[in-house]
Amino acid sequence: MPTLQARDCAGLSFLTDEALFEATGVRMGFTRRFGGVSEPPYDSLNLGSHVEDDLNAVMENRARLLQAAGLAGTRLVVPNQVHGAEVLSLSPEGKADELAARAAQGADGLAVSATGVTALLCFADCVPVVVVSPSGAFAVAHAGWRGALAGIPANAVAALSALDAAAGHDRISPSDYNGYIGPHIMAQCYECSQELVAQFADRFGDACAYGSDHLNLQAAVTASLREAGLVPERIAAAGECTACCADKYFSYRESGGRCGRHGAFAGRKE
Repeated sequence: MPTLQARDCAGLSFLTDEALFEATGVRMGFTRRFGGVSEPPYDSLNLGSHVEDDLNAVMENRARLLQAAGLAGTRLVVPNQVHGAEVLSLSPEGKADELAARAAQGADGLAVSATGVTALLCFADCVPVVVVSPSGAFAVAHAGWRGALAGIPANAVAALSALDAAAGHDRISPSDYNGYIGPHIMAQCYECSQELVAQFADRFGDACAYGSDHLNLQAAVTASLREAGLVPERIAAAGECTACCADKYFSYRESGGRCGRHGAFAGRKE
């Protein structure tokens, strides 16, 4: 069953699932904002290369994360996120360089069954989603409101299932997957138009509406994962609001639009 615990290593901190790592070899996590080298307002573990931070600092931060997570030496793939619903896949027969090139053109999810590859996506209020199969395959997805409404959590599950099927894991189904929902702006802080809230309620149920003008993205992501076959007891949520916890996470809204990016990552060594 999935759980999330804080792991502190080399000055960094991230939420992870130790039991999952022991069972599958997959190290996944949701990073916090401290332990890096970036200067304010990106202080300090900014993992995003698109926010006008010093690129050398970003690269050092990413290297520190891989080292702290025990994933040093793996090929890091960081897509150019476009608030869409496309999930790119990499099988053991695929080439990580080709995946990276496609990801640079725009994608909001990566599904990987190859070893030696780490997927990293960046966030500052949107919902980080990680899904892991007992086979050791995993998916990492970025669910902003556009991606959530378009069903990217379900797309990530479908991509993961396709990788398992191609590898001959016929006895594994999405009901066996663990789903993890990372820190994000939660309903009490996420004011939106009434029209958008109504769209989500119509698509994913009334739990998405926190009043008439606040959106519960976690409810929408959970509903999307469940539609794709995950069972409720295999979905774990961090339960931390990025806007309320701006000392631990980056928040676009809380900062006024200028801040770094924390990350959701997953990888498996050879």
